[in-house]
Amino acid sequence: MFPENLRYTKDHEWIRVDGESAVVGITDHAQQELGDIVYVDLPKPGAQLNQTASLGSVESVKAVSEIYSPASGEVLEINPALADAPEKLNADPYGDGWLVKLKLAKPDEVQQLMTAAEYQTYVGAEK
Repeated sequence: MFPENLRYTKDHEWIRVDGESAVVGITDHAQQELGDIVYVDLPKPGAQLNQTASLGSVESVKAVSEIYSPASGEVLEINPALADAPEKLNADPYGDGWLVKLKLAKPDEVQQLMTAAEYQTYVGAEK
């Protein structure tokens, strides 16, 4: 149900590591809970993020929710498509709906996050 090559946070973000960089997004579970996403607020490239610090917010028809960084690092890029089409987060949270790319400052932090199986158990227990 959840991609195996990702790590997950208890706040429903995911991270996919590729060498010294990583891609971050919100999980399918998160987008379902939020409902129709209408706006995404992301940091500027060059911003320094600490693990668990806010990296922005997602606004849906229901509420505004903070997004937290699953790892420390520098924002290399934000997903430009979300400015005009925030609904990509609903349609493809693990693909076209990615949020930011980070240059990891502490790659070991990712190992502290949940695996797909652990996240599956976590969201199952949350209901």
